[in-house]
Amino acid sequence: MTVQVFEFRFEARFRRPLALIGVRPTSAWVRVDSAQLLVRFGPWRLRTGRDNIAGVETAGPYRWWRVIGPHLSGADTGVTFGTNTAAGLCVRFVRPVPALLPGGWPRHPGMTVTVADPADLARVLTGPDSG
Repeated sequence: MTVQVFEFRFEARFRRPLALIGVRPTSAWVRVDSAQLLVRFGPWRLRTGRDNIAGVETAGPYRWWRVIGPHLSGADTGVTFGTNTAAGLCVRFVRPVPALLPGGWPRHPGMTVTVADPADLARVLTGPDSG
């Protein structure tokens, strides 16, 4: 499998506030190769093996205060990296992974990313080369 990079879809009204925290189109992306999933969201990173992906689900639309920026879900401690309110992809993990804070805590059982093409990312993560 070749490396595939998925850009985030930035909603115009949120570009400036996101840029203030270091999240720009050049610093926000999802990269998938045959072995791993890597997310960069400004200064935040999430990395896990493809074999750690339990499932995916497209979702949205969202309320802006629940999705824009980096978020920790109070319900399940999942992490969200959001740049638009229209649509995203929820990814569930077999083993929770760190992402928001240094030191590896908290660990997240899932993440949501608002990439430009959530369906294509879902197809790549669940395709024949998936873990």
